[in-house]
Amino acid sequence: MKTISRRGMIAGGIGLVAAAGVAGLWWTPDDARGARVIVFKSPLCGCCGGYVEHLRANGFRVNVKSMDDVTPVKERLGVPDDLWSCHTSLVGGYVVEGHVPLVAVRRLLAEKPAVKGIALPGMPDGSPGMPGPKSEPFVIQAFGAGAPKVFMRL
Repeated sequence: MKTISRRGMIAGGIGLVAAAGVAGLWWTPDDARGARVIVFKSPLCGCCGGYVEHLRANGFRVNVKSMDDVTPVKERLGVPDDLWSCHTSLVGGYVVEGHVPLVAVRRLLAEKPAVKGIALPGMPDGSPGMPGPKSEPFVIQAFGAGAPKVFMRL
């Protein structure tokens, strides 16, 4: 009978954790308690904190990953440069870039389209976490399957 070393067990555990992450198991919708969300943001950004509070107030369970530079996360997750905002989130195996209204996030989770994620580019006034009144329609873009395309207009 072959025994497994402690190092082998650790390496195997890391492999299982990585596989779970790739499969989207960490970011799947839960029961009535809401979906789990990971938000990558600067510790100094107030509007990102506002978005996190908006998620929590609407039943999402949020894990915040504060970092000085979110750019490597955006690049690794394949968010097109022209769709960038101040923070990047993961939920249900999808990327959610910026201050995306929750009606769009819930639609994404319900419909499960073949996209990498959705984005509300920039930091539009009146979007969740941003101060001020809404001054123009929000155009949420889907990305990851060819050129970005309109996912929803609000």
